[in-house]
Amino acid sequence: MPTQEKVTAVEDLKSRLDGVRTVVLTEYRGLTVQQLSDLRKQLRAVSAEYKVVKNRLARLAIASSPFGGLSTLLKGPTGVIISKEDPVAVAKALHTFARAHQALAIKAGFVEGQVLPPTELRALADLPSREALRAQIVGAIQGGLSMLVGLLTAPQRELVYILKQHSESAGVEPAEGTSN
Repeated sequence: MPTQEKVTAVEDLKSRLDGVRTVVLTEYRGLTVQQLSDLRKQLRAVSAEYKVVKNRLARLAIASSPFGGLSTLLKGPTGVIISKEDPVAVAKALHTFARAHQALAIKAGFVEGQVLPPTELRALADLPSREALRAQIVGAIQGGLSMLVGLLTAPQRELVYILKQHSESAGVEPAEGTSN
């Protein structure tokens, strides 16, 4: 018979997983309390939370959810990263921390409906940020528009240049108000 505390813990985890876009499972063995606190702080900065879970209770919480594919990875000391925001920002923050703290092992993730192994989470972390991608798109559009404007104004520019050369060779003074 489950205790009320365990039932409450399962319900709490279920409610936290409601509407989540990103879930990442990690093994925190070897990290100090201070390092875990630093990880939580870095993840909070990208609107994510880190929760240490009991594997059996976590399996019960995700059993009937889209995250069911992660249940086989719930072994050993497990920490769960949960985010309803940008998965790329979460992956970047996690991999930045993992580079500095080798003890943190990334087991797998669930991003936008797909279970991702650690290598694919790494590839996600290597993507440019949303703002950088927007800047690249704007730059590509702006470059094309600048080229179009240049092409459309080229005939007029060439005509003015030819007329100027013709007037200089004929010895005609430029009209008042025109530039050289």
